[in-house]
Amino acid sequence: MAGGGAEPLPALVNPCVYIARMPEDQPETLLPDDNGLARAAVLLGQGHVLALPTETVYGLAADARSDMACARVFRAKGRPRFNPLIVHLQDIAGAEALAEVCSTARDLARAFWPGPLTLVLPLKAGHGLSPLATAGLDTVAIRVPSHPVARAVLALFGGPVVAPSANPFGRVSPTTADHVRQGLGGAPAAILDAGPCAVGLESTILAPGLSGIRLLREGGLPSEVVEAMTGPLIPDTAPGTVQAPGQLAGHYAPAVPVVMDSDLSEHAAVRIGFTADQAADLHLSQSGNLAEAAARLFDVLHRAESLALARNEPAIHVAPVPKTGLGRAINDRLRRAAAMRH
Repeated sequence: MAGGGAEPLPALVNPCVYIARMPEDQPETLLPDDNGLARAAVLLGQGHVLALPTETVYGLAADARSDMACARVFRAKGRPRFNPLIVHLQDIAGAEALAEVCSTARDLARAFWPGPLTLVLPLKAGHGLSPLATAGLDTVAIRVPSHPVARAVLALFGGPVVAPSANPFGRVSPTTADHVRQGLGGAPAAILDAGPCAVGLESTILAPGLSGIRLLREGGLPSEVVEAMTGPLIPDTAPGTVQAPGQLAGHYAPAVPVVMDSDLSEHAAVRIGFTADQAADLHLSQSGNLAEAAARLFDVLHRAESLALARNEPAIHVAPVPKTGLGRAINDRLRRAAAMRH
C-alpha cells in the first residue's frame, strides 16, 4: 500500500513503456440486480477489473488500494502509467479520508456531488491508495458518481475504486456495454450492463487552490454552471504536465482521422451533422440540443468509425458544434480526437 505524498511507482509497471493489453476469455455479463451488484463487489474485492456504468461513461473499475488491481487497469487499457486515474467514492466523507479538502473544494462537492465533477486535491498522509492510482503525484483526482448502479457497487464494496473509461487508451470512450466489449474484448473480468450512459461525456475536472480554481478538463458539468457559483475559472486544459486524466493532446479518437468544424461538403468521408437538418450520414442531435449531442457524441463516433472502415472512407468529418455550455466539452473531445495521428 502507498503512504502519503508522492512515491515511486511499483516495479511491476515499467516506467518507460505502455502496458500492453492482454486478450483473455470473454467477460462475464452482469445485470444491475442484487445478484449482479453483489458479484461486482466480490470481483473488486478479489482484485479483478470490471466495467461498470456511471452517468458519464462506462468505467474500468478496480480497487484503488491495490497495486496489482490498478496495474490490471493500465494493462487492459494500454494506458501510459504517467496518466493518473480518478478515484470514485460514495461521499465527501470518503474524500476527506484520502485528501485535504479545502473550504472551496467542500463547497464544490456540496453543490455538485454526486455528479460529473472531479476534484484534484492534495493527498493526506496514510491515504492507502496505490501510487499507480495517482501516477506517483502528491495529488489525487476524486469523484462521487451519481449513477445508482455505480453507487450501489461502491456501497457494497466499501472502498475507493479507480474507474477510468473502459476503452483502449486514446480511443473513443464507451457509453454502452457493447462499446466496452468491442474495445476491450475479454480484458475485464465482467461487464455490469445497465444500458447507455445519460451524460455521455467524462467528468469536468477542477483543481481548487490558493490562486483560484483551475479548470483541467471540460466535461459533463458545464463550466458556466460552476462559474455561476464560484466566479471565473482559470483554464488549464492545454497539453503539458499531466495533472489529471484527459489532458493529453491526442485522445478519444476513432481508428480513422477526424476533421472537426467541417462544412460537410467532402463526400469521400463519413459526415456527422450537429443537427438533423444537415445533410450527413449521422447526427449528434435532432434539434441542436447540446445535452443530447453530448450524450450521443461517443456513440456516434463509434458508429462513424464502423461506417468509415466498412466503406473504406479516409476520414470522419464533423460539423461545427456551438462552443458554449456542454458544447465546450464536445469541442474539447473532437479537438483531441482530431489531434491523433493515424
